[in-house]
Amino acid sequence: MTPDDASAGGGVLLPDAPVTSLDRIVAVVHEKRPGRIAVAAAHDDHVLESIHQVHEQGYAEPILIGDKERIFRIADDLGIDVSHMTIIKEMDDRRCADIAVQLIQSGEADVLMKGLIQTADLLRAVLEKEKGLRTGGLLSHVGVYEVPTYPKLLFMSDGGINIAPDLKQKTDILRNAVGVARALGVRIPKVAVLAAVELVNPAMPATLDAASLTLMAQRGQVRDCLVDGPLAMDNAIDPEAARHKGIRSPVAGDADILLVPDIEAGNILAKTLTFLYRARSCGVITGARVPLIVTSRADSSQAKYHSILLSLAIHASVNPVPSAGPVAMPG
Repeated sequence: MTPDDASAGGGVLLPDAPVTSLDRIVAVVHEKRPGRIAVAAAHDDHVLESIHQVHEQGYAEPILIGDKERIFRIADDLGIDVSHMTIIKEMDDRRCADIAVQLIQSGEADVLMKGLIQTADLLRAVLEKEKGLRTGGLLSHVGVYEVPTYPKLLFMSDGGINIAPDLKQKTDILRNAVGVARALGVRIPKVAVLAAVELVNPAMPATLDAASLTLMAQRGQVRDCLVDGPLAMDNAIDPEAARHKGIRSPVAGDADILLVPDIEAGNILAKTLTFLYRARSCGVITGARVPLIVTSRADSSQAKYHSILLSLAIHASVNPVPSAGPVAMPG
């Protein structure tokens, strides 16, 4: 890995080459110091299973906050050892979220993970004005998809947080997504701003926003990426479809990031990739001081595992402190 000179002050460390599969995300964190993960309401079997996996591999130092007796009971049922992990006993879910945020604030944790707690309760603590983790930017969800029919990882935003973003919000969503792609080695991500058609139509606001974002990128208002839009889904990811429409663009047919017009389009696209194309996926919420791992209970342990690694990779990219040596595996 080498520092990226294009980043302000050279303070971002990027992989030498793009990560090409979810299983390869581990290479980004392999030589880094273990990230400290504060898990709010950690008394959940899927969460404990995935967090145990990254802990055993030496990539994370979990701080489990929640019902301590229940955590040990679940761990026994799963046959995993949590005795090496820090456990903070707290029976109230909202207090679990508050404690996790406090650990981030005090510098005792690097990443925040949702356990068996309502997402709204976790985000309430994150967005609290005085004690939260606000940055002045917008929180947004970035999904990462390994699609069997696409030659590289595909990033998509925002299918999980912002319902009907305006142009200013889309600008923040774009910047957040670019940061995630760059953390996985895509140094200049190609961003396709999606709409139903590839021509600007004043009657279709999504096309106007897409054209504005394209111009903003050309003028340097959005950096470290190539942006083109409006693009329809076919000519964003299929080179032949782009050629057929006569679209000449470095983005068309080769997008890294799909910026969807609203949460409904993003949600439908995500489920289409997952259930029709059998894509593997993971995701992260960005825009706060630290990455937020907010997975669904329906997500598999592997999806949670890759989401943890993704968040650790993002943390490592903006906190480039290499390991002092080989990571010692917990004994």
